[in-house]
Amino acid sequence: MTELLSERITMDANICHGKPTIRGLRYPVENILEWLSSGMSVDEILADYEDLEREDILAALEFASRLAKVKRIEMLAA
Repeated sequence: MTELLSERITMDANICHGKPTIRGLRYPVENILEWLSSGMSVDEILADYEDLEREDILAALEFASRLAKVKRIEMLAA
């Protein structure tokens, strides 16, 4: 799966302010995750955004999975 990430998730300071994006396109990983969490299916996303591929969405999920693997989380004071 690491190969999928390195091919699909890119970061470039000149694209989307350096946020992780899909293949250098202007689709931040966070947008893909928001669409999925809002209830959109993979097929709906692919139909709406024809330049995305199923592997792009899987890479976004793998990226999020790796970010979620932290040792501990502390609440910040408001």
